[in-house]
Amino acid sequence: MPKPKKTPAPQSTTSTASLSTGAPPPWPPFKPSLPITDLTFDTLVDDKVVVLRNFFPKSLCKDYVSFLSTLPLITTPGKPKRGMAVRVNDRFQIDDQKFADRLWYETGLKEAVLEGGLEHLWGGEVIGLNPNIRIYRYTKGQFFDAHYDDSNKITLTLPPSSEDSVPSPKPVSVPAKTTWTLLLYLTSASEGCMGGETVFYPHDRQVAKEAIAVAPETGMLLLHKHGNDCMLHEGREVTAGEKWIIRTDLCVGRGR
Repeated sequence: MPKPKKTPAPQSTTSTASLSTGAPPPWPPFKPSLPITDLTFDTLVDDKVVVLRNFFPKSLCKDYVSFLSTLPLITTPGKPKRGMAVRVNDRFQIDDQKFADRLWYETGLKEAVLEGGLEHLWGGEVIGLNPNIRIYRYTKGQFFDAHYDDSNKITLTLPPSSEDSVPSPKPVSVPAKTTWTLLLYLTSASEGCMGGETVFYPHDRQVAKEAIAVAPETGMLLLHKHGNDCMLHEGREVTAGEKWIIRTDLCVGRGR
């Protein structure tokens, strides 16, 4: 069976169509201090999909859902541009390097990614997270049709470093590209969210018996490879409650 034409998401990870241009929001602190447990990757699809369970404790997820509910969410149009996948959800998007750095440096994620035994997967040397932070809320009846996630070329601002042979006294701008999508689930069935599974199709065709469905787990990080090797995937319809997600991407250096 020929491989289908790739259907991209309705907006790329660097789109500014719904990008907030105001000051970054006052994200809640990470309390209790993270990580709260050893972060160990579980592989769901070899070389393509991995998860870190209990990345955020439930209490912190609850704090974030309460906070994110106050942001000016915008409902994605149900009729996308020609050739784009249908997505119906509420979202907030902002460039916030400081929050991306907090997620990378203050949660144990950096150590898990760089020292977790999966370093060969990431497509290069991971240097941080995409500062383009996206917040997704799916309520009853909302979904994300089958699509692929693109890779994007961006510029990361790295903090001063004392680890290099020549210490950097100030932040440095570094060319980078995104290689893996990162989804942090803040709700699940335990908070009344029903449906909303993230479903992967390993053979690039929507065949039910081949589907690999990942149910939301509160506090779980899901990472999946994107770009040319991205698997066809979808977000199933939420049938009750709310599914909340924080989205960013792993970034590797270009030309380093």
